[in-house]
Amino acid sequence: MVRRLDPQPGDNILELAAGLGDTGFMAAPMVGETGRVIITDFAPEMVAAARRRAEEVGVENAEFRTLDAERMDLETDGVDGVLCRWAYMLMIDSATAFAETRRVLKPGGRLAFSVWAAPNVTRGSRWRAGSWWSWGIYRHPTPMPLAPSSWQIRGESDSSSWGLASPSPRSKRSPSVGLLPTRMITGASSRRRRQPSRLPCEARAAVRQQVHELARPYHFGEGYDFPAVCLNVVTH
Repeated sequence: MVRRLDPQPGDNILELAAGLGDTGFMAAPMVGETGRVIITDFAPEMVAAARRRAEEVGVENAEFRTLDAERMDLETDGVDGVLCRWAYMLMIDSATAFAETRRVLKPGGRLAFSVWAAPNVTRGSRWRAGSWWSWGIYRHPTPMPLAPSSWQIRGESDSSSWGLASPSPRSKRSPSVGLLPTRMITGASSRRRRQPSRLPCEARAAVRQQVHELARPYHFGEGYDFPAVCLNVVTH
């Protein structure tokens, strides 16, 4: 993403939904002392964590803001490039977020973003949910049509629906794997960990056993290696 965005010395680069900011920090040395990276996230706690991360890795040309990607408090035509990794599909109104991104980009500026491919090739996000659906932990076997989800945007959408009719996006498929610690295979987030807890004790044990069995083919060392495909899109 950063390589294809091709930041230049003096550029202002915005990262949306940055989390710890590691993607934006890769662009920091490319824009140099005369440029800056603007690290943003909807959650103030993540912005604070990114600020601490910048101190750890020695990034000094970064600015940190709590920012809603659907309503950016940024000037029009104010940034040279935008990065967004695995987040547009989780926003309530991704079309509005794309339109806002287009607004803050300078003419000729680029957006580089990534989303997950369809669930059938992104098994690392699907194997656990399949078990939970079978036990009724998930009420709907597939996401609601308009609800944010990991697969809301899969790269097939027409660019005009993103507010990016010109320039148009180009997608690139690339393999991606991630090491998931053993302790996380029965719940990746606090919200999801609460869901199995609603079951009776014996049912919870059965769910854990089923999840372990589904994950067995991906066991690697002290964790699990799950194959996935990421769609990388760069506007021109």
